[in-house]
Amino acid sequence: MPTPAASTRSPHRTLALAVAFSALALAVLTGCAGASATGPGAPAARPASAPDRVEPLTPAPLPVLPVTVPSADGRQVTVTAADRIVPLTGGLNEIVQTLGLGPQVVARDITATFEQAAQLPVVTRGHDVSAESVLSLHPTLVLAETTSGPAEAIRQIRDAGIPLLVVAPATSLEDVPERIETVAAALGVQGAGARLNERTAERIAVARKAIPASGKKPRVAFLYLRGTASVYLLGGSDSGAASLLEAAGAVDTGKESGLGKDFTPITSEALAAAAPDAILVMSKGLESVGGTDGLVKIPGVAQTPAGMDRRVVTVDDGVLLNYGPRTDQVLSSLISQLYGKTA
Repeated sequence: MPTPAASTRSPHRTLALAVAFSALALAVLTGCAGASATGPGAPAARPASAPDRVEPLTPAPLPVLPVTVPSADGRQVTVTAADRIVPLTGGLNEIVQTLGLGPQVVARDITATFEQAAQLPVVTRGHDVSAESVLSLHPTLVLAETTSGPAEAIRQIRDAGIPLLVVAPATSLEDVPERIETVAAALGVQGAGARLNERTAERIAVARKAIPASGKKPRVAFLYLRGTASVYLLGGSDSGAASLLEAAGAVDTGKESGLGKDFTPITSEALAAAAPDAILVMSKGLESVGGTDGLVKIPGVAQTPAGMDRRVVTVDDGVLLNYGPRTDQVLSSLISQLYGKTA
């Protein structure tokens, strides 16, 4: 835990926030989609377009430093300045920017495509960190995840004396509050972290009110597609999508089918067993296979209810599994597309 001179992070507050988010994510409604939402020929509604940007807290908080905070790799990290921040993932960049410290962010991962970060230099591509690029920016704090690498790049940054905090990745709504709180503590803006957690929880609750109160729960299969690399995967219980789909009142068919890991290669048998009413894909993944026309050509897809009805739900790659301040927007998009109405 942090030293007394560092963060005032409270385990009781963390637990309370986690319970609140868990309740939002996993509460079971008596019903979900109406019959028309998943009936033959019913097209998925498209969410209204919106600028790809985050909404920073105002007024911007003033960091209170130094702080010493625990890192997910077991270290204690002391942060003395937060004027040059390098987040190594898009999700961490999003949190820092939304906390109101965007002007202090000096680099991005390739997945941080939202407006406030889009022009920053790229130092990470798909968890492949360029230590030289990071160090050339003279950061005062680097934020990484347990999946950031290679390990030698992380060591090189630390050996240069740069504070580097490893944050556990989020895989469900339950992880959102502690993830925000962890980043806020490292930046010395614990109060802003609490405000952002409260705002995020409230917005998720509002988004979920658009779920129909009766009817059949739509069955959704999450597919990870990269057609240019011939990668066609079916999401299981550890894909990260199950919590979102359940919060949207749907059934994750991969999890229900007993697929116990994150992803498995798509087979006709697995898709037949899943029998999804709709298919969830990332927008770039859908583009990589030639859109819906190409998707239904993947073996087994055309034989599912989703394939026969061409019911495809898409969310931008850079936000779908971030589990952060814009998760309410992800839920609104899912609900809008699954139930044919604007959330």
